[in-house]
Amino acid sequence: MTGDSRIANVSDATALIARLESVPFSRWHLRLRIIVGSATFFDAFDALSLAFVLPVLGRLWDLSPGQIGSLISIGYVGQFLGALIFGSLAEAFGRVRAAAAAVAIMSVMSLGCALAPGFAVLLVCRFVQGVGVGGEMPVAAVYINELSKARGRGRFFLLYEMLFPIGLMMTGQIGAVLVPMFGWQVMFLIGGVPGLIITWLLLRMPESPRWLISKRRFAEAEAIVSEIEAHSHRRAAPPAPGGEFATGSSSAARGAPAGAWTELLGRAYRRRTAVAWTLWWCAYFITNGLNNWMPTLYNRVYTLDLQQSLRAGTLTNVTQVIVLLGCAFVIDRTGRRLWSIASFAAGALMLGTLGFFGAHSVVAVIALVTLSYGIVGSANAVLYLYTPEIYPTRMRAIGTGAATCWLRLASAVAPLLVGYIVAAGGIRSVFLMFAGVAVIGALAAAFMLETRNRPLEDIAT
Repeated sequence: MTGDSRIANVSDATALIARLESVPFSRWHLRLRIIVGSATFFDAFDALSLAFVLPVLGRLWDLSPGQIGSLISIGYVGQFLGALIFGSLAEAFGRVRAAAAAVAIMSVMSLGCALAPGFAVLLVCRFVQGVGVGGEMPVAAVYINELSKARGRGRFFLLYEMLFPIGLMMTGQIGAVLVPMFGWQVMFLIGGVPGLIITWLLLRMPESPRWLISKRRFAEAEAIVSEIEAHSHRRAAPPAPGGEFATGSSSAARGAPAGAWTELLGRAYRRRTAVAWTLWWCAYFITNGLNNWMPTLYNRVYTLDLQQSLRAGTLTNVTQVIVLLGCAFVIDRTGRRLWSIASFAAGALMLGTLGFFGAHSVVAVIALVTLSYGIVGSANAVLYLYTPEIYPTRMRAIGTGAATCWLRLASAVAPLLVGYIVAAGGIRSVFLMFAGVAVIGALAAAFMLETRNRPLEDIAT
């Protein structure tokens, strides 16, 4: 590439980004947020649907505890691989195609699960479905981030992200009502049929202009930016030119190869990566550890009956939605770092209180576990906002996908540790373990890079 053409590329990229940043949120953005949010809702539904199928299948197919555990674990294995695979696909082929492919896989495999004649086929279908489930969320998070302007990006993103905990909450309600009435297959049918419609809608969406710019496809990016502008007659002052495109540091400007996995741990990004990975591990170790075990602990340790235990367990997802709604409206004022520090610190305080003083009271346990889950759970959503922000366009999907792998590992490890610790040290030791992880999370959050109200291209440098 000649010097003149390189300058032209940088100029084109900078001008397009400035125009993208100057257009307020409009119905154009809302329509895409609804479509992508619907995909994320069914991502949550497909991830959790098995939990409300297993009580029926366990008896119907005479499944052993080992087989039940395998059906649960195989989904996490698939999700781990999906996050890695679709992160790379999103960099190579675009955000829209990768997201649509992930939703198609999880939807078709949901229908496959509904038709499964036995354990072996269901195991394979759940593994492949997990690949789609694990691939959809990080790519969707990247796409929504890249459509957002700097000011108000936190609220715009978190209102989309709320659909994931709402999906978890609705899965429980739907499963409790429909499985006894229509059988176990109904959960997989609900997860599959709408997903195919959403796949079609995703394929009709425009590609991320930022990704197109990074690939030097300026004419296509310009057409989409013009379409966005046509939906709003107002303009805001764009941020001052700067960041990865204006400085010529991006792969698009200097002709460098697309983002590589090695860059995540390279000198420029290793600190951001280490902090992000630690936060993902801590947040999901706590929330998924609590989510998986608390109904059982309410039933076996605190002797609540099954219905009371399940009802107490569902309070956590309701609380998460409420806290996250509040978070969406203040995150652009508090910032990502302060909210994350406060969330982990509050979780550590409440869980530590149970560990040292309150584990004997079921009322205290329900209250403090529900609140700590809701508050730490808001940090989970903030991580989906924060992680795409800290990487440049050329490696944003790879970086986000790799980070979400740590949530899969934490989700697999935490339930195992809870089982061993509750048997060896009792319930107080479990709460102290979660409190200790929350302290680590708060310390890691102190090293976050603050990204509020900053253009993505500025953060990337």
